Amino acid sequence: MEFDLNVLTRTEKRIFALRTLYSKAGYSPYRMLKFEDYDLYSRNKDFLVSDRVITFTDTNGRLKALKPDVTMSLVRNIKDRPGELQRLYYDENVYRVSGSTHQFKEILQTGLECIGDLDGYDVCEVVTLAAASLATVSENYALDISHMGLLAAVMEASGFSREDQKLAMEYLHRKNYHQLKTLCNDEVSWEKLSQVAACHGGWQELEALAKVLTTPAEQQALAQLRQLWKILEETGCGDSIRLDFSVGNNMGYYSGVVFKGYLEGIPASVLSGGQYDKLPRKMGRKARAIGFAVYLGLLENRSLQEDAFDVDTLIFHDGTADPLELMRASQEAAAVGTVLVTGELPQGRNWKILRQFEKGAWVK
Repeated sequence: MEFDLNVLTRTEKRIFALRTLYSKAGYSPYRMLKFEDYDLYSRNKDFLVSDRVITFTDTNGRLKALKPDVTMSLVRNIKDRPGELQRLYYDENVYRVSGSTHQFKEILQTGLECIGDLDGYDVCEVVTLAAASLATVSENYALDISHMGLLAAVMEASGFSREDQKLAMEYLHRKNYHQLKTLCNDEVSWEKLSQVAACHGGWQELEALAKVLTTPAEQQALAQLRQLWKILEETGCGDSIRLDFSVGNNMGYYSGVVFKGYLEGIPASVLSGGQYDKLPRKMGRKARAIGFAVYLGLLENRSLQEDAFDVDTLIFHDGTADPLELMRASQEAAAVGTVLVTGELPQGRNWKILRQFEKGAWVK
């Protein structure tokens, strides 16, 4: 029996499309529990979006927490496999404070993680899959890319202390260039940092930075971005990629490429990810890691706009129709879309086609 995708909700269809995309790229499904020991999150608060976690006491007296983050749970539960890459994808709910309501919310997300002996190709593959994930929803998308390694190298060359680096990332994220300048000790440092901060655009912007990025660490990060850009151009999504070094403000978490994805009509980022080698190392792993998540809950408003119709065909009858006649009409409509047969016009629902049977005959 052939599976009918029409029985799926729009969110379920998106999950299905993303799972298919990741599976074809060699990623395997991964399933985890809804809760973990609270100490996992208490020990790694610096890697959480928020340190506010829903907790409860288990029957054995141990403090548990509803999962506020997928990545941390995944990294904890997998083992190092020297010389190998573990490519995993998931769709899970996380429980964290919403930035808009400031209340705890169940957030549905799907995404992938690539963990192990990463090389340049692996990083590029994940970013390409991030762009492809956005494209499954809409061709009108943008993927903003930054590089924490490049920013760290620029700040180290400028003599920034660790505290100054944190402030600089905050100012960059807010695009507060006046405050950013106050951290620089001389004009040479500010000239370099200001050009990086002002970089918003494509390949030409990246090449313009080559004149000021002179240290080995800066040039290594620049080479990685060049390689990434070439691959993105080759895959046909170059026009939707933008350099923006205000993306991602957590230098303690991310170590390399960082990116955020946007869709037309949604003001917040619907995809977020990057390379996060520091988390596995803190948890005793030798692996390097990169991944991203798509926040499916943020797509619900877009779904409501797209779902102008609840049903394709509404068959309305006054009770005088032969049930066989209604069944034939229903099967005919079901061959091309969804159908609802009813003796009352439903309130608050929309339909594309109305078929009406009254007083023993089809009216329309």
